[in-house]
Amino acid sequence: MAYLLAKDTVNGAEGSIVITQNGVNTVVASMRNITTNAEIQSSDMRVVGTRTIQNKNNGVKQTGTGNIYYGSNIFTDMVLQYIQTGVMPEFDIQITNYDPATSVGTQVIAYYGCTLTGTVPMSILNSEEAMLNYDFNFAYTRVARLTAFNDPAQLGQ
Repeated sequence: MAYLLAKDTVNGAEGSIVITQNGVNTVVASMRNITTNAEIQSSDMRVVGTRTIQNKNNGVKQTGTGNIYYGSNIFTDMVLQYIQTGVMPEFDIQITNYDPATSVGTQVIAYYGCTLTGTVPMSILNSEEAMLNYDFNFAYTRVARLTAFNDPAQLGQ
């Protein structure tokens, strides 16, 4: 049976994150991690004559989470704009996975119509932390894969 070789696992630190807001691209060098999710929503369907409960997919909830080192103004500026104007700024995120040590190449996925959700700290002081960071959440409305991974060049046997 064929299996994936360790050399083709993608290093989680290899890649980049670009946020686009108002046509301006910003490489977010202070990001510690980011994860996007597509949560399939479904409803139970029951019918007479069977105890089987079926599922009917009826939507997808698109969200993301991340952690960033404190000191970047990007999300604080968005919150301040919302507080001052009542308009939540939208942004796009492009996440690139690229580990040159693998044969699977690059994956680039773009997330459009992103808005912050949940809590964003406005100020942080913590005498026990040498490197301040915080978690953030967002939702997105559209996603597109711009570049897909390749199949591994070689499999183990």
